[in-house]
Amino acid sequence: MRILIKRWLFLWIIVSIFFITMCVPPSSGPKDNTAAEQEILDSLRQLKCPRFMSSAAEYYRNRNWRKTVEMYSQIIELGCDEYDPVLAPPEEIYQYYAIGHEYLGEFNESEKVILKGLQKLPKNVNLRTRLAYSYKKQNKMDMYINEMERLIDLSGNDTNLMTDLSNAYGDLERYDDQIYILKQLLKKDPNNEIAQGDLALALEKSGEDPLEFIKERFENNPDNVSYGLDYADRLIKNNRNAEAINVFKKVIRVDGSNKIAYRKIGEVYFEMDDLESASEAYEELYMLDPRDVKTAIKISDINIELDQFNEAIKWAKKADKVSRSSGEAISQIGKVYYRGFQSCRSEIISLDDRIVASLAFEEFDKAGKKGYRRNSGSMQWLKENEVLFGKANWFMLNPESKSKGFIKPSSSCYNWIDDKLIKQPGW
Repeated sequence: MRILIKRWLFLWIIVSIFFITMCVPPSSGPKDNTAAEQEILDSLRQLKCPRFMSSAAEYYRNRNWRKTVEMYSQIIELGCDEYDPVLAPPEEIYQYYAIGHEYLGEFNESEKVILKGLQKLPKNVNLRTRLAYSYKKQNKMDMYINEMERLIDLSGNDTNLMTDLSNAYGDLERYDDQIYILKQLLKKDPNNEIAQGDLALALEKSGEDPLEFIKERFENNPDNVSYGLDYADRLIKNNRNAEAINVFKKVIRVDGSNKIAYRKIGEVYFEMDDLESASEAYEELYMLDPRDVKTAIKISDINIELDQFNEAIKWAKKADKVSRSSGEAISQIGKVYYRGFQSCRSEIISLDDRIVASLAFEEFDKAGKKGYRRNSGSMQWLKENEVLFGKANWFMLNPESKSKGFIKPSSSCYNWIDDKLIKQPGW
C-alpha cells in the first residue's frame, strides 16, 4: 500500500510539471516578435521620413499651409523625430507645424501642437515663443503673460521679450507690473529710449509723477536734446515755467538750431505774459527759417498786443512777402490796420481813422477773395458802424490832395503807416 501511494505521488508530480511547462510561453518568442516589428517600423521610417520631411519643407516654402500641417502631422505620427533627430529635428517639426496652423488662423490647433512639442523640449525658447504668440492671438492674455514671464527667465532676460511683456502689462493696465519690468529692462539697457518713454508714461498712468525720473535721465545725459525737451515739457505741465525756460536754453546751447526749443520758449513767455521776451524768442526762431510764415505772423500778433504797430506791420508784410500773398498773410496786414484803428480812433471818427479803417477793409477783402475769411466779422463791423472812407469824404478834400489820386493818414498815432488809400472809381 505504501509503495502504491509513492507511485501515485510520483505520477502526479510528473503530470503537474508537464502542465506547468505547457502553460509557460517560450522565453524567446515575444522578444523576437518585438524586434521584428521594430525592424519593420525602422525600415518604414528610413524610407518615408526623408521623403515626408522634404515634402513638408516644399509645401512650407510654397506657402501651402494646409498640406504643410498635414505632412507634419504624418511626420509626428510616424515618429520621425524619434527615429532620426538630425534628419527630423523635433524643434523644427513642431515649430513649422504650428506656424502652418497660424497662417490658417487655427491658433487653437497651433497651441495644441506646441504643447505636444514642449513635452519633449520643455525648455525650448522658440517653441515657448510660439506658444505665447498663440495665446495672444486667442486673447488668452493671462496665459500669454505667464508664458512670457517663463520665457524671460529661460532667455536670461531678453530685452525684446521684456518689451513685449511691458506692452502686455500696459494694455491690461497693470501699471505696477509694467513699471517693474521696465526698470529691470533699463538695468540691462540703460539707453533704451522707448523703454524710458514707456516708463514715464506708466508712472503717470499709475498716479506717480514721472518728473524726477525724467529729470534724472536728462541730468545723466545733458547732451541728449530729446531728454531735455521731455524734461522741459514736464516742468511746464507742473506749472514750473521759469525752470522749463532754463532747460530749453540748455537744449539750445547743445543744439543752437533746435526750432522746437525756440518755439517752446516763445510759447512759455507768451503764457507768462512776458510778450517782449516771447517776441525775441520767435524772432530767433524766424532767423533759423526765414520762410516760416506762421512765425512771422505770430511775431506780428505779439507786437499788436504790445501796441507796437510799426513792428506788427513790418512782420505782417514779411509774412506776405514770404508767402507770396497768401490769404492769411494778407489778412494779417488788415488785422494790424484794424487793431491800429481801434487803438488810435477818436471819439468822433476822424478822416485819418476812416482811411485806416478802409485800408483794413481792403486787406480783409483781398484775403477773402483768396479763400481766407476769418476776419469777415471785422469787415461787417466796419460797414455797419459807418467808419469807412467814402465818396463824400473824398469830395470834401482840398484840390491838392485830390490831384494826387490817393490819401494817407497824417496823425502821429498812424505814423507807422506807409500805405495809401487809392481813389475809387466813382469818387
